Amino acid sequence: MNPRQLLATVCIGMAATTSANAGLFSFSTGDPDGRMATGSRPDNPAAGKNEIETGDDFIITTPTAVDHARFIGLLPSGATINSVVAEIYRVFPRDSQSPPSGNVPTRVNSPSDVAFDSRDSTASTLSFTTTVLSPSFTAANTVLNGINKLPNQTTGGEGPATGQEVQFDVTFSTPFQLAPDHYFFIPQVDVSGGDFLWLSAPRPIVPPGDPLTPDLQSWIRNGNLAPDWLRIGTDIIGGVAFNAAFSLAGVETPDTTLPEPSVLGLLGGGLALVGLRQRRRPNG
Repeated sequence: MNPRQLLATVCIGMAATTSANAGLFSFSTGDPDGRMATGSRPDNPAAGKNEIETGDDFIITTPTAVDHARFIGLLPSGATINSVVAEIYRVFPRDSQSPPSGNVPTRVNSPSDVAFDSRDSTASTLSFTTTVLSPSFTAANTVLNGINKLPNQTTGGEGPATGQEVQFDVTFSTPFQLAPDHYFFIPQVDVSGGDFLWLSAPRPIVPPGDPLTPDLQSWIRNGNLAPDWLRIGTDIIGGVAFNAAFSLAGVETPDTTLPEPSVLGLLGGGLALVGLRQRRRPNG
């Protein structure tokens, strides 16, 4: 076997090992339970709407490229979707100032101050499709405008809302590259003719969802509260806790780290040998 063939064999073997070790990642909180619907939208000053972020958590145990998301919410009939944003946050105190401001009851287990990474349909870093699951779905309670600092955080919610139950299927043109850690997923939808409300899912998670330990509850903030967050159930509603209806999918990438030194040495030796033969060939 000549050096080029040897080098090709080594590279093919490494690629085959990487492919064999890669697995599929998926996570779901399950179906909407009709208990809660919460605002989550990007900042839109022209429409007089400030940013609202609702987040729910998931855990990555192996390096993973997340390339797809699905979430379910309410939309007013006839509303126009202008854009979709997807954000990933790590858990406080990552990416945050510490100690926090004291404007909320706690920051323990909240999303961090700033996003770890994001994708935006207006920047063509994600694409989405929508499916109407039900023309009329009612959530028993909502949080949209009542997002307040201490001591006025417990409003009890803003009452029921009815709208189209819509499923968003989102593809990320550049996957989120996530190391093992605890994260929050935050989708935002900009709508003309009303507001998008993200529907809740059971907590603890039940089939067809995937149980999660620990299973952190949903958090929310608006532009006036940022960088702090409130627990939707515990702080705003009082005495309960919610998940949000979403799922994620991707590919585990455990072999994206550098090869072992012995493999690097073999590759380096092979490259050097190929280079030496190429340099000598004109004089051979």
